[in-house]
Amino acid sequence: MAETLALTATTKAARYAELLPQIDTLTAGEPDLTANLANTAAALRQAFGFFWVGFYLVKGDELVLGPFQGPIACTRIRHGRGVCGGSWAQARTLLVPDVEQFPGHIACSSDSKSEIVVPILKNGAVVAVLDVDSDQLNDFDADDQAALEQLMQRAAQWF
Repeated sequence: MAETLALTATTKAARYAELLPQIDTLTAGEPDLTANLANTAAALRQAFGFFWVGFYLVKGDELVLGPFQGPIACTRIRHGRGVCGGSWAQARTLLVPDVEQFPGHIACSSDSKSEIVVPILKNGAVVAVLDVDSDQLNDFDADDQAALEQLMQRAAQWF
């Protein structure tokens, strides 16, 4: 297992190209879901300096806070509520350039300005979502979406 990340790329797309194989190495052969989610959140935050990176796990009719990196967070989110609950309900990535403009946004922190939420699908059902927040407006783009969707497709095997 690698214990440090080797990151030299200066563009976002190139940084993801470096990072994703390293996350594969971190999680290869590790059967524990919590360990894999925790290392993934830590790697993403370390690589990009995001304000908050974490997972919410589907438990009944709620998303429940899982491993994360950043300030304290909302613990439970109802189906369809906020960006995370919306991503779960729609089973698709939601990219929000300005959270203040998103109807029903849940403000776990007033420092969060933009957000991307990517569902993890197992056998066609959402089992969790990856939530990434930035303290900058319009901080996420197609490069983030493509790389994070690819990463969450890989993460589905952990469930």
